[in-house]
Amino acid sequence: MAIRFDDRVAIVTGAGGGLGRAYALELARRGAKVVVNDFGGSVRGEDGSSEAANRVVNEITAAGGHAQANGDSVSDADGVARLVAETMDRFGRVDVLVNNAGILRDKTFAKMTMEDVRAVLDVHLLGSFLTTKAVWPIMQERGYGRIVMTSSGSGLFGNFGQANYAAAKLGVVGLMNTLELEGAKFDIRCNTIAPAAGTRMTDGLMPPEMFEAFDPKYVVPGVIFLASEGAPTGVVLCAAAGVFATARIVQTGGVALDTATLDADAVAAHWPAITEETQSIDYDSVGRQSLYFYEKATSR
Repeated sequence: MAIRFDDRVAIVTGAGGGLGRAYALELARRGAKVVVNDFGGSVRGEDGSSEAANRVVNEITAAGGHAQANGDSVSDADGVARLVAETMDRFGRVDVLVNNAGILRDKTFAKMTMEDVRAVLDVHLLGSFLTTKAVWPIMQERGYGRIVMTSSGSGLFGNFGQANYAAAKLGVVGLMNTLELEGAKFDIRCNTIAPAAGTRMTDGLMPPEMFEAFDPKYVVPGVIFLASEGAPTGVVLCAAAGVFATARIVQTGGVALDTATLDADAVAAHWPAITEETQSIDYDSVGRQSLYFYEKATSR
């Protein structure tokens, strides 16, 4: 067991079941003290209870580990402040944050209400902001931190009936991209897991044989690696059924059009060259992209 978390403290949100529970148990097995956060509500994020978080804490302590339960919602700023304060009071540090909490309010875009939109954005995107913001100064002061965001294939590639969820899940990738840059000098590494797993959130949405093959335990190794001391940073790791791959947003090489005659017709005429992908570029910041545009424009 080369990857260990001895003397490390990890907060895992949405850890009362499914993927979050699996992450919490494995972090504890590898030596971490784990704070198990779970609002304990329905898949829609309603009717909270601390029972699920307490059950996972009992599992960890029964196996000889150290854990603490928290039932606050990550969408509530006061609750997040309480979560982090309780962690510091009990364990005195935060080394790892896994932003896993999530809910679903699936409907077609035409039928989706703003309540459905706000509820999902508040948990997935705002929740990731709030929890990360709360632990950020702690990690800065210690000069160490590992943060794992949770995206989804829905965010990366889209999914029918999940406009709210998809928007939130791509939003956390943008958050990661900036935190990768701002955290570098403090050895705060931020990555994103994009899992597909058979959990209560996906129950009934896939054939039984696929649900079984997508056991959450097959995603766990990827998250443990992303939370480890030797983790990369700024990576989107896709994981399902023991298969791992990375996803990136890239840009084609593009075409520098003559600004003297530039109009929509010129863009249309050059569209095949604009979208040609053999010279795709993977940027590490928007500054690099802007510099590329400038250099290409001035080299006509």
